Amino acid sequence: MRFVIEESDEILTSHSGLALVGLLLGKTQLSARLNALPVPGRAYTEISNQDVAYAYLGLLCQGKSDFDHIEPLRQDEFFPEALTISNVPSSPTLRQRLDLVAPEEKCDWQSVILEESADLLSKVGVYLAPIVLGDGHREYLPLDIDVSPFDNSGTKKEGVSRTYKGCDGYAPIFAYLGQEGYAVHVEFRTGSTHCQKGTAAFLAQSIRYAQRISDKRLLVRLDAGNDSVENLVVCRADETSADFIVKKNLRKENPNAWLLTAEQHGTYTEPRAGKKVYRGSILSPMKGLEKPVRMVFEVIERTIQSDGQALLIPSIEVNVYVTSLPEAPEVIIDLYHAHGTMEQFHSEIKTDLDLERLPSGKFATNDLVLHFGVLAYNLLRIIGQESLREQDAPIRKKAERRRIRTVIQNLITLAAKMTRHARQTRLRFGRGNRWLPVFRRLYEAFG
Repeated sequence: MRFVIEESDEILTSHSGLALVGLLLGKTQLSARLNALPVPGRAYTEISNQDVAYAYLGLLCQGKSDFDHIEPLRQDEFFPEALTISNVPSSPTLRQRLDLVAPEEKCDWQSVILEESADLLSKVGVYLAPIVLGDGHREYLPLDIDVSPFDNSGTKKEGVSRTYKGCDGYAPIFAYLGQEGYAVHVEFRTGSTHCQKGTAAFLAQSIRYAQRISDKRLLVRLDAGNDSVENLVVCRADETSADFIVKKNLRKENPNAWLLTAEQHGTYTEPRAGKKVYRGSILSPMKGLEKPVRMVFEVIERTIQSDGQALLIPSIEVNVYVTSLPEAPEVIIDLYHAHGTMEQFHSEIKTDLDLERLPSGKFATNDLVLHFGVLAYNLLRIIGQESLREQDAPIRKKAERRRIRTVIQNLITLAAKMTRHARQTRLRFGRGNRWLPVFRRLYEAFG
């Protein structure tokens, strides 16, 4: 045998990056606000609400969502120290506490989590790269909103039903702020819920959360499933004023009529033989709105396919975008296409945080779990974006945004030795650890 297996008396940890998470949570009022809320049916509990919340956030920040993953950490001396937890809950306690508080309206942990998440982004002063328009005179922060199906096929969890993607699961809606993709709002929904149901109220609340973080003008981007006058009314209201780009749902409209409109009001280019691309805009009234809205269109007429095959009947493709911006059609179309980046943010929540197949059988508990997921996602996003401020990371590839999985692998799951001496607790990293300069800089910045 090559190795002799022995047990050491030293306190070693494989997740020293939770110290960064603990510092960020210390900047919030989450512990005080949750501890002030009652636990239904319990007069006294040894495990506080803070212990439960912080322990589960500690799991999520390691990419673990199952309640049973807390058990190995109950004997870990570093885990409670890093997250300021008095008592690490057991797996049954963690599950039971979330089951108790999740459905109670008077507890409303969900709102507390979202408010503290938004306030943390404001306190830390996260950099939000603006979209600059009008020759540099106007700046906008994108607020991207969309539904993302969670595949929970083969389960009998409460609320699981057929989603528009053809799988059984849930269909939560998310709102992300900035090109960095900070999550500002989430609403948990059954799989069969129509994407527009309740979205106007969700949009209004998302704008309010975004306003807690930044005072820059917002640019709301929605896809064709949310083509509704209700959403435009929200964006035009004084309290929730925002610019918008919404893709129009053309299911009941005639493509040939749009081709005639494009020929009258647009200009065309011919990138190849047999393909004409018309772009332009018109002002159009909409029922329910006092003022008309601007519609930017892109109509593509093909008489010859790209492989040279001539078509007997021309193929017509139409895309229309309802917007409040005055920019050229090409700019509006490019801005909407950038809306697709939020699919990456969905992926990070579902895969990097292991939240697609949610851990509970109860709908309300999974709702609360997903809200914890949003806060954990933002904590890791803050760490990742802060790590990019200087060129001291051992990753040569230049990046504008660090993926959540990369943050977990390189900054959260760092091996270290914890020692206590002269009333100080120290973390000792291995010699030559190339992530140590980044970790030290982040710890000093957050501390």
